[in-house]
Amino acid sequence: MEFMDILDQAQDVRSELEGDYEEAQRRIDMARAMEGDIAVRGAAAALQDHPEITTESKNIMGVVVPQIESTKVRKSIDERGYGVLGTSARIDEAAEAYEELLESIVLAAEVETAMKKMLDEIEKTKRRVNALEFKLLPDLHENKEYIEQKLEEQEREEIFRMKKIKDKKEREEKEEREAADETEEERVTADD
Repeated sequence: MEFMDILDQAQDVRSELEGDYEEAQRRIDMARAMEGDIAVRGAAAALQDHPEITTESKNIMGVVVPQIESTKVRKSIDERGYGVLGTSARIDEAAEAYEELLESIVLAAEVETAMKKMLDEIEKTKRRVNALEFKLLPDLHENKEYIEQKLEEQEREEIFRMKKIKDKKEREEKEEREAADETEEERVTADD
């Protein structure tokens, strides 16, 4: 099931994000300790390109979720904007760690947003199912019973009506036969 895959992926991404954050903090702390806070801030201020994030939509099990893409996150040393000679390897390592952290944040945002949207959709579906199960179906069952009772009542009335019509017809036929018999007797008597 795709939802379970997303749930597993969200847990993995979250723990990876926490690990990347701890590593980035460790590396920036090391760079500050070795190079000083001013050198680290200067390298950060020298960044020329900022990462770009774009979103698209994708469909998972009928739920539209965002697909987040990031570009220009990882950069080579010369693309970072600070001089190679003016900074140490510690600052480069901290920059790489934060670039990796940013990629993890983007992935976590995508996966967790997808998971939240799917959970919201599951909750909506659950409410609909409950409404069907506890409101609509009992109402329909009640209506069905009412309709069945009405149909049975109409059937009984129709049978009663048919019997009345049959009895009336039989009486009329009997009366016609008796009238015909009397007429025949009168004619036979008149002929004698």
